[in-house]
Amino acid sequence: MDLGLADRTYLVTGGSSGVGLATVRALLDEGANVATCGRDADRLKSIGTHERLFTAPCDVRDAAAVREFTGAAAHAFGGVDGLVNNAGQSRMKRFDETTEDDWRDELELKFAGVLNPLHAARPHLRASTAASVVNVNAVLAKQPEPRLITTSAARAGILNLSASLARELAPDAIRVNSVCLGLVDTGQWTRRHAAAGSGLPYEEWQAELAADRGVALGRLGRAEEVAYAILALLSPRASYITGTSIDVCGGVGRGIL
Repeated sequence: MDLGLADRTYLVTGGSSGVGLATVRALLDEGANVATCGRDADRLKSIGTHERLFTAPCDVRDAAAVREFTGAAAHAFGGVDGLVNNAGQSRMKRFDETTEDDWRDELELKFAGVLNPLHAARPHLRASTAASVVNVNAVLAKQPEPRLITTSAARAGILNLSASLARELAPDAIRVNSVCLGLVDTGQWTRRHAAAGSGLPYEEWQAELAADRGVALGRLGRAEEVAYAILALLSPRASYITGTSIDVCGGVGRGIL
């Protein structure tokens, strides 16, 4: 099926690794123009070059830098049709381990990571015939994890914000949806495996992790599996879908929502 993404332009924050990088590559494979940013210039360079790819270092917490990145991308490709807010990370701490700075930093990163790119891209999205925003979130938003208390709370707020934005931006024909991840096999999990010092091979360690977290499929997800869901929501073929979220989590089901 042709998703209708070819020759359109999409911004992807946090595109130098993991889900962001998989999304960048999937969009390029569909013939789209892609602009992506990240804080680490060297990791951005590792993506490689492509005639339809624009990269620039940028911290999503810096509103001015985000505006500059967005403007440069829109100039390079003649507009913006979609935005994937992917930048972010998890903070592994329980309540008694968190400080005021932990809470402040986590909330700033999660909310700035959606609001700054959206403010910058909105004028361009208004001009698109198929404008779409996808916020990359986590099932933590609906199934809180005590070991990730700050991240769980921030994720819940972003899910609520996404639903509100879907209604507010609908008159401008800008759709807003979320993809909620479960455990996805990205660099953070290989680092945690190394730090755990369990002695188990990585495949066995992640299988035990999946069992502990109640993943029905018994494994961690792959970044490209998340990217497919993101592209589906970006696609003009999803033109009647807004204000919803898709769980890409292997069947985790601890919550009531």
